[in-house]
Amino acid sequence: MKNEQVLEAGTASRRMLLVGAGSVGAVAALAACGTESDSPSTSSGPGSDPTTGAPSTTGAQSAAPSAGGGDTAANAIAKTTDVPVGSGVILAEQQVVITQPAAGTFKCFSNVCTHQGCPVSSVDGGSIVCKCHNSLFSIEDGSPTSGPARQPLDEKQITVDGESITLA
Repeated sequence: MKNEQVLEAGTASRRMLLVGAGSVGAVAALAACGTESDSPSTSSGPGSDPTTGAPSTTGAQSAAPSAGGGDTAANAIAKTTDVPVGSGVILAEQQVVITQPAAGTFKCFSNVCTHQGCPVSSVDGGSIVCKCHNSLFSIEDGSPTSGPARQPLDEKQITVDGESITLA
């Protein structure tokens, strides 16, 4: 049984996600992995929305972050109730994965696979899954547990205030 949830705000294409992931860390990861011939394709693949190339949202919840305001709820990117215990959610627009490895413990990682820069596609069976080359990462610390990825997902700082989760 899959505990897959993908939260998207908007209809960003896979190409837009990859362009957005073009930070120094993602560029370094891409440069360090393989040749041009095995770089990720910008076309949609399995588990992708065929119209946008974005990860599939089948059976998932959609949530748009609130804009503006200085209070925590207005700046929240997710609610604690959105993140299942022993699993997680992918926030494509914010390019992060939020997990809850144990009740009340929340972790946040980049959604960019450290192997070749593909966006991760799901959270299933206690693992963050990148379907590009079948890398798996721990929901506890982002470390690779299987596949070609050798570096952990970049950890991001979050703040949990009541039911609101915000990027720190």
